[in-house]
Amino acid sequence: MDLTRHEQQRYARHISLPEVGMAGQLRLKNARVLIVGAGGLGSPVALYLAAAGVGHIGIIDDDVVDLTNLQRQIIHTDAAIGQPKVASAQAGMQGINPCIDITTYGYRLTAANVLGLVTLYDVVVDATDSFATRYIVNDACVILQKPMVYGAIFRFEGQVSVFAPHLGGPCYRCLFPDPPPAELAPNCAEAGVFGVLPGVVGSVQATEALKAILGIGLSLCGRLWLYDALTMQVDTWQIAPNPACPRCGTNPTLNGIIAVDALCTPLLNADEWSPIQLQERLAQSPAPFVLDVREPHEFALSHLAGAVRIGVNEVATRVDELRTVGSIIVYCRSGMRSARARELLRQHGLTAVSLAGGLLAWRRDIAPQMPVA
Repeated sequence: MDLTRHEQQRYARHISLPEVGMAGQLRLKNARVLIVGAGGLGSPVALYLAAAGVGHIGIIDDDVVDLTNLQRQIIHTDAAIGQPKVASAQAGMQGINPCIDITTYGYRLTAANVLGLVTLYDVVVDATDSFATRYIVNDACVILQKPMVYGAIFRFEGQVSVFAPHLGGPCYRCLFPDPPPAELAPNCAEAGVFGVLPGVVGSVQATEALKAILGIGLSLCGRLWLYDALTMQVDTWQIAPNPACPRCGTNPTLNGIIAVDALCTPLLNADEWSPIQLQERLAQSPAPFVLDVREPHEFALSHLAGAVRIGVNEVATRVDELRTVGSIIVYCRSGMRSARARELLRQHGLTAVSLAGGLLAWRRDIAPQMPVA
């Protein structure tokens, strides 16, 4: 497809760059990029790729816009609260550039569907905050020989790389062969994130995606870009392929797509109640003791009726207070902290179960209007 006169005017500042020119802008128009995640990192990636004229952008996310997202997820607006993130992101991208095509996938990326989706695109941008999703994206990109533009953020720090074993670089598993235990992988609610940080890191990801399409500059393939917002220090580390990598090494041991969700979620899921089960149990007599292990600001925003708050880090010192309350149902935001508290209580001989998926699942299945920090 050629550039229309309108597009030539729209992208004039690109076309005037010798490294891009008319031919490069045409490559962008004919390119297909998949963005995995429409949150903090996905927001700047989506906006800049749309503005740059990437002709077809796919974006996948199964979440809805929440008030707590707006501090950093700049593609979403206050009016979009409660809407699917992919629909809100599509509106934002089309508002910037109606000349491009956008395909939204409002469901979870899984081991079962990742190959069929990734094969449709030229470049994949990993903008997820889920270890489970990141591993299956990496594995699909290695199998299909697609470059994966990786980004991650934590509190005030971020990092970016391009994983592409078919281009001589490492894959994500070369650095991190296995996902961390759930207790070592705090989410944004637990760890917090500096609001502007995703904008910096996501912009670098968008830069690498555009360079990959255009074939210009020095890629971050084989390098890890590190950024510290507190000190404004930027470092770049050389990273080499790992010959012992289970996915792309000399003698790979992984075949196909391996779901790692079980390694990234709390153990003993058989000891969790679904939101429906909890709702039914709360209606019975005697009702269980409801323990909220979140932080004070989360509890102040919303909590289950009758819940008592004891922060997850306080539970160990307050076990004796809970010995007389009977059976305990523990919950948090997403199920991570409550699983840890549940096992600690059991180690002390108390009867405890946790709410599967936490208040996010409760909001999804029981109370859609509940705000969750």
